Amino acid sequence: MAQQTHPFESLRSAAQYVRRFRHHPFVVKLGGEILDDPALRRSVCEQLALLWSFSIPLVIVHGGGCGLDQLCESMGLETRKVAGRRVTSPEVLDAAKMAFKGRIQMDFIADLEAAGMPAVGLSGQDAGLIRGNKRPPVLVDGVTVDYGMVGDIACVDPGLLRHLIQGGYVPVLAPFSAGADGQVLNTNADTVAAEVAAALKVEKLFFVLKVPGLLADINDPSSLVPLADFKRLDEMALAGAIKDGMRPKLAAARKALNAGVASVHLVSGLRPDAILAEVFTNEGSGTMLVAKLDEEGA
Repeated sequence: MAQQTHPFESLRSAAQYVRRFRHHPFVVKLGGEILDDPALRRSVCEQLALLWSFSIPLVIVHGGGCGLDQLCESMGLETRKVAGRRVTSPEVLDAAKMAFKGRIQMDFIADLEAAGMPAVGLSGQDAGLIRGNKRPPVLVDGVTVDYGMVGDIACVDPGLLRHLIQGGYVPVLAPFSAGADGQVLNTNADTVAAEVAAALKVEKLFFVLKVPGLLADINDPSSLVPLADFKRLDEMALAGAIKDGMRPKLAAARKALNAGVASVHLVSGLRPDAILAEVFTNEGSGTMLVAKLDEEGA
């Protein structure tokens, strides 16, 4: 007769992580590929609500590139991306304002509220949260690119986020920054998440994706890399394994880790319990990134 697992063993195992992370904020970033699918969005919201119910404060950063692409197409606006980052004309910036602070954020907050979380919709413009400078033309793969109305983050003032967290709320942040003159700038959501995580000095930053995590072969979902440090990322970059939208995510992950965030996690938004497995089990579910592995590879 097979040995029966104790019915509360999984709870005992999870309890150690609950005690470790309680009252320590996580930053979670979701992209449009998850937010545009109502079923996936609700599944992620249910997982985040469980984390929050264990007194793990959350700050959520959302993108919405897919929804913005669709809106731009309906408005007859060109969609152009270079190295995974959007070129933003004044017209595209107006569309981004409509998309990110409109349907995308409102639908997301509705699902968070339905899951039991008191969510508050913000953007980096609010209360001077994220100050940015208009990005000058830059050299990308040997070509000079003008990204237009795009902001590079100058500083983050996390005071408003801390105030909301202390009040029991869940801030939900759209990816904009504001210049010293008040000009709103489209700002990469991965970078926003990394800078916010660094400013709050969080232990974990999550990127919720449609892929299982970081893949050694982007065409093979079974080639998941469960653990990697800067050295491994450099090796993968030289081998050409890091492409397109993964490039800004890993650049953001490096920035967060260099600023003191303990670990960055790339997890699937397709699996119903992927975020929970990454937090509450030794095995995890996706990829954990750290600055440097110790001699035992942990």
